[in-house]
Amino acid sequence: MMKKKTFTRCRSGYLQVQRLLPILVWVAVLLCIVGLFYHRSQRFEVIGIVQGRVHQVAAPCDGQLKIVCVDLFDEVTKGQTLATLDDELVKAQMAAIGAEIEHLMARLIPTQEQLVTQAANLETTHVADQRRFFVDVENAGLRILQLRALIASDRITLEDLAIEVKVSQDLVQQDAIAPYELQRVQVQYNSLAKKIEENEHLLEQAKIDLEQARQRRDEFLARQLQHPSVDSALEVIRKEAKVQEKLLERLLVQRNSLVIKAPADGIVIQIQANANVAALRRPGEGILRRPGEVVLAGDLILTIAEHQPTEVVAYARENQVNWLREGMAVELGELARSGGKAQIARSQISRVGPTIEQMPQRLWRSPAVPEWGQPFLVKIPPAMALVIGERVGIRRL
Repeated sequence: MMKKKTFTRCRSGYLQVQRLLPILVWVAVLLCIVGLFYHRSQRFEVIGIVQGRVHQVAAPCDGQLKIVCVDLFDEVTKGQTLATLDDELVKAQMAAIGAEIEHLMARLIPTQEQLVTQAANLETTHVADQRRFFVDVENAGLRILQLRALIASDRITLEDLAIEVKVSQDLVQQDAIAPYELQRVQVQYNSLAKKIEENEHLLEQAKIDLEQARQRRDEFLARQLQHPSVDSALEVIRKEAKVQEKLLERLLVQRNSLVIKAPADGIVIQIQANANVAALRRPGEGILRRPGEVVLAGDLILTIAEHQPTEVVAYARENQVNWLREGMAVELGELARSGGKAQIARSQISRVGPTIEQMPQRLWRSPAVPEWGQPFLVKIPPAMALVIGERVGIRRL
């Protein structure tokens, strides 16, 4: 009888354990899930996005794109030519300066004749020599200005020919044109380059002639006072020549700005715009500008993204802004990756934004519910290899 009661009691206890076992397993699983969420919240308090420097290359002035030397996702180096604007207007203005210089030189001839005629009526030859020395100096100065304008104009054409030679070489390699076309352009390039070299030699000789003319004039003035009528006769031409010189310098600066160069090493990416503008674009628009398009000063031509990321931008929610401060040490880590160990490194907050802003949609916990936070930047340690646009976790230390 006792054995039977003992067996019944053991069986009853076993059945109760069986009934409780699923409940215990469910509680254990729930505790594990809670523990995982707690561990995750302790590990990463904020999620940020890796970002790098992006350079927007804009048109320096109104004009028409003549050449675009790069395409989407091409690698570029700092100082590389990216595009050129049409330089026909600059060439025309330089030609006008050259014509004005020739006009001044033509005006100098009757002025010289007039001065010589006046000198013939003087009792001594000193005044005539003085006038001649001054005219020689002014004539040498105008010759230098004329050669500078000619060389500057030819160099513009030479740069255009250099680009045309490069394009022709590529087309010959692709069998798009006959080699004769490349030879023709190359001959034009070599001929113009030789002409520029000869004019540069003439320019150096003109500078020597100017220095010698000034030396002869100064030596003459050391023996005799300058005649006041000489300066007054040549003053107008001097001032007009100075105006043309300043105009030439301004055109040279403007010409240099028509050649658009890369501000840094990087990769050509799509032109970035705000969401409203991007939504109105048709397929293919906003990639980069093409030759023949008319651009206004400040219009974007292309965008360059640097290779390496520089910082992480993150947003602290309203219940986290109390601990946010510049220079604070944090732990920066990749989110879990499949098949590899996530990188973790110490860093610090470099800057903190002054206002609460709407977070990027990628950082919202629910895609349909916008979230707000205070932005801050975290430096990327040199040891971490991150990809621009990647999400990373940030935890305060």
